[in-house]
Amino acid sequence: EVQLQASGGGLVQGGQSLRLSCTASGGTPDVICWFHQAQGREREGISCLGSTGDTFYADFMESRFAISTDDAMNTVYLQMNSLRPEDSGVYFCAESDLSLGLGFHPEYEYDSWGPGTQVTVSS
Repeated sequence: EVQLQASGGGLVQGGQSLRLSCTASGGTPDVICWFHQAQGREREGISCLGSTGDTFYADFMESRFAISTDDAMNTVYLQMNSLRPEDSGVYFCAESDLSLGLGFHPEYEYDSWGPGTQVTVSS
């Protein structure tokens, strides 16, 4: 079973950038998705990357965030630019199978979730 670990969070000022990493072990993921959970709110999908190289972004996403990998899905990055206070929260990565298609699914459909990484953006 693939195990995931998200990292790279921290405290930044508005307008700055962060790059989050989702590192996989125990196997190679088919699809990695990033999720954001603001305090007191439900977790929402941000972006997904498939082993095919295809990407998927939530409709509300602007071009400030970008998903990528540089080592065949063993580490998947979320580059976050021009950060805003509303981007604060916990960021999670999760793995799913390509057979589900590239997109967001009910949380139980994901094969594994990593512990989140906290991002705090000050105004």
